[in-house]
Amino acid sequence: MQGWKTKTILFLASQGITLFGSSIVQFALVWYITLQSSSGVWVSALTLCAFVPQFLVSFVSGALSDRCNKKYLIIASDAVIAAATLALVLLVPRLDSDTTVFYALLVVSIVRSAGSGVQIPAVASMIPLLVPAEQLMRFNGLNAALTSLVQFASPFAAGAFLTLSSLRSTLLLDVSTAVVGICLLAFLLIPHEKKQTGKTSLFQDVKQGAVYALQNRWVGKMLMVHGLFIFLAVPAGFLATLFVTRYYKESYAYMTIVEVVGFAGMSLGGVLMSTWGGFKNQVTSFLAGMSAFGILAIGMGLIDSFIVYLALMAIYGIALTMVQTATMTLLQQRTDTSMQGRIFAFLNIMYSGALPLGMALFGPLSDVVSMRVLMVLSGVLLMLLVLKLRFDRQFYSSSSSTMLS
Repeated sequence: MQGWKTKTILFLASQGITLFGSSIVQFALVWYITLQSSSGVWVSALTLCAFVPQFLVSFVSGALSDRCNKKYLIIASDAVIAAATLALVLLVPRLDSDTTVFYALLVVSIVRSAGSGVQIPAVASMIPLLVPAEQLMRFNGLNAALTSLVQFASPFAAGAFLTLSSLRSTLLLDVSTAVVGICLLAFLLIPHEKKQTGKTSLFQDVKQGAVYALQNRWVGKMLMVHGLFIFLAVPAGFLATLFVTRYYKESYAYMTIVEVVGFAGMSLGGVLMSTWGGFKNQVTSFLAGMSAFGILAIGMGLIDSFIVYLALMAIYGIALTMVQTATMTLLQQRTDTSMQGRIFAFLNIMYSGALPLGMALFGPLSDVVSMRVLMVLSGVLLMLLVLKLRFDRQFYSSSSSTMLS
C-alpha cells in the first residue's frame, strides 16, 4: 500500500510535469503572437483569453470539485487541455493565413484557461486528503518550490523550443507532459473523499459555498485579506520590470535578471517552508511574510543600487511564497472538507480579480505618480494591514475551532 508521503510526492510530481508543459506553451503562445503580429491588440486579446475564462469558471469549478471525484476532475481537465492543444497542432498546417492562426490560438487559450479554472481548486483541496494536518505547511511549501522552479525554467525551455524547432513541436511537448502527468495520477490511490449528500443544483452548491464563507468569519476575512494583499503587491511585484526600465536601465537583460531573481527567491521560499514548516501558529507565518513584503516594498522604492534591489527582490520572492503557502495551509486547516473546493475557487477568484484591478489602477497611475512613491505607499499600507490583523483576536487565534461543522 502506498504511504502518504509517496502518494503526495507522486501527486505533486504529476502536477509539476503538466504545469511545466502548460507554462512553456503559455510563453510560446504569447511570444509567437507578439513576433508574428507586432500588435498590441492581438497580445491583449490573447492575455484576456488566457485569463477571463479561468476567472469565470472558478465561480462553479469549486462546487464541481466538492461534488465530484477530485482525481477524475483533474485528469479530465488535463485531458481536455491536451486534446485542445493536439487539435491546434493538427489544425495549424491547414490554416491559410496568420490571422486564422491567431484566432485558433485564441480559441485554444480559452479552452486551456477554462481547464485551469477547473483544475486549480481541485488540486488545492486534494492535498489535505493526502497529507496529515500537521505536515500541510511543509508539503504546501514543497509544492510552492516546485511551482516556482517550473516557472523559472519555462521561459528558457520555451525560447529554446521556438528557436530550434517550431510552435507545433512546442505544443506537442505540452501534450506529452499532460499524458505523463495523467498516467502518474491515474495509478495513484487517493483516500476516500467525504462527499456532500442531497440533490442540490450546482447553483445551490455555489450559493452554499458563498454563505459558508460569509458565516465563517475567519475564512471570509482571509479571502478578503488575500485579495487586498495581491492588490497591494502590484507596484513592487507585478510592475517590477517596468520599474527597472524606468529607474535602472531599459534592457531585456535587466528585465530578465529581475524575473529570474524573483522566481529564484520564490523557489527558495518554497524550500524554506518545506524544511522549516513555519511558526507553530501559522497565522504568525502569514503575518511575518506580509510584514517582510511591506518592508521590502518600502526598501526597494527608496534605494538606488541595482545590486541591492536584486537582493531585496530575491527576499521579496521568499516572502511572497511564505504568504501564499501560509494562506493555503490555513484555509486547508480551517475549512470543512466538504467546502474546500468552493473556498479555493473563491481564493482563485480573489487572486484573478485583485491582480488585474491592481494593474488597471497602478499601471496608469505610474505614468503620473512616481513608481517609488507607489511602492513605498503600498508597503506602508501592507504594514498597517498587518498591525490591524495582529491585534484582531478572532483572526490571530491559533485554534482552528473557528471552522463550522
